[in-house]
Amino acid sequence: MEPLSAATPAGGAPLSPSAHRDTFARDHLPPVSQWPEFVFGLPELRYPARLNCAEELLDATIGRFGGARPALYDAAGRMWTYAGLRERVDRIARVLVEDFGLVPGNRVLLRGPNAPWLAACWLAALKAGAVVVTTMPLLRAGELRVVAGKARVDLALCEERYTDELLRAQVAGLRVVGYGGEDSELARRAAVKSGGFGAVATAADDVALIAFTSGTSGEPKATMHFHRDVLAIADTFAARVLRPVPEDLFTGSPPLAFTFGLGGLLVFPLRAGAASLLLEKAAPGELFAAVGRHRATVLFTAPTAYRAALREIGGYDLSSLRRCVSAGETLPADTWRAFEAATGQRVIDGIGATELLHVFIASADEEIRPGATGRPVPGFAARVVDGGGRPVPDGVAGRLAVRGPTGCRYLADDRQRDYVQDGWNITGDIYVRDGDGYFWYQARADDMIVTAGYNVAAPEVEQAVLRHPSVAGCAVVGVPDAERGSVVKAVVVPAEGHAPASAAAADRLAREIQDRVKAEIAPYKYPRIVEFVAELPCSSTGKVQRGVLRQAHTARAVDTRGNG
Repeated sequence: MEPLSAATPAGGAPLSPSAHRDTFARDHLPPVSQWPEFVFGLPELRYPARLNCAEELLDATIGRFGGARPALYDAAGRMWTYAGLRERVDRIARVLVEDFGLVPGNRVLLRGPNAPWLAACWLAALKAGAVVVTTMPLLRAGELRVVAGKARVDLALCEERYTDELLRAQVAGLRVVGYGGEDSELARRAAVKSGGFGAVATAADDVALIAFTSGTSGEPKATMHFHRDVLAIADTFAARVLRPVPEDLFTGSPPLAFTFGLGGLLVFPLRAGAASLLLEKAAPGELFAAVGRHRATVLFTAPTAYRAALREIGGYDLSSLRRCVSAGETLPADTWRAFEAATGQRVIDGIGATELLHVFIASADEEIRPGATGRPVPGFAARVVDGGGRPVPDGVAGRLAVRGPTGCRYLADDRQRDYVQDGWNITGDIYVRDGDGYFWYQARADDMIVTAGYNVAAPEVEQAVLRHPSVAGCAVVGVPDAERGSVVKAVVVPAEGHAPASAAAADRLAREIQDRVKAEIAPYKYPRIVEFVAELPCSSTGKVQRGVLRQAHTARAVDTRGNG
């Protein structure tokens, strides 16, 4: 593979001349010495020096397939064609430039649920040369204040029903423009504009978006991705593994602010000339019902949704599906097999990261091995390394290291040195590679529990607990213990009708679960503590917040000692 010679303006080979008049994003790239090595081994990844990803996803796609094709649907089935989408995008771009004085490089914050209007705003801001900062609709004022401050945002396009928290954030100088319908402020302004907006000739290595990580603790990290990166995820994972066709209809649950959703529900379908069904509400029941109602063919969602759907799988018409993708957390082999048995669909499991924008290890079709994440996506390389960055033998657990056409560039953050080491992105995941080149997930680095000298991977215990018929959900964490250092704790959501009605019943069910785990995996891995809860804490991207569970256990222990 060929490394791209690239550097910050601070030294080394210069970046391409930027189209950004506001140079904040480029000025705050990490030093080139802290960048990962970027590799462009596939011919389709060698992009021209001038590249606007919105123009490529919209105007170039219309050039290939015409403008009459369906592009976006909302939950009610209302459809925008590619030509109709471009008309709205161009008019919004004119509003940004002519009414609000936007110049290339300005950051534009987007806030709202998945919907065609949000997609149009995203494309318009990029076409006008701005840097988009798309936020989760569930973020509160304090979180929005951090995001806006870190990205130096002074203009926001916000769905009208979601403006309260943004205004409550009291970001100095922030102008908030409402969108969401034909009578919204943005729609009224756009209606009087002419179309035909010419895309700003951004550099392929101009920053296109700032995506914030969905971590469960600490200050969120802001990752910066170039215009070429947006196309690279479509030209690797989508083109080489997912293999969409223009007749596809994509849908799913992840928000567009989550890079898993951005790729799966907007970038991939537009790059392929396909359509996307954007659902504002996409809980498992609503999501799988929508698949049948709209005849969706490609589905993106999390492992928890596939597992939840199994309980009522006979009530859904999933016959239209030809591709299912899972990411966000590891997909248990039992869930994979049960979903295939019920639907015939071989779910594509994948691992991605906000730092690399999308999925970089996955396999499809007959290449899938249930329980394995898969092999590196064409265009990416991966290996398992020890604490010093040295590759470990196959079969030995270690840290996952990845490199390819995308990679980590944090916005002004010292944690860049931790994530990028020796040119590789160190994802924070513990993996084992087998002799055939398949990667098998073990745990997040901080989910590896060391108890009495034994290493226990939390996901392995979770899968064993989930096989108990009385369990609907489970998260396993390590909690402090005076004798063992840490012990394994399972936080369990009982299945419907199985919630213990008394302390004695809870003890009996806990013992059943413990015995089941001891019978299925090494006994030292069993959860010595079992706690029953109504629901697990999840982030806005659907990830279980194990850090919250650990903190809650510690807080209760401290409170008990304080009151003892």
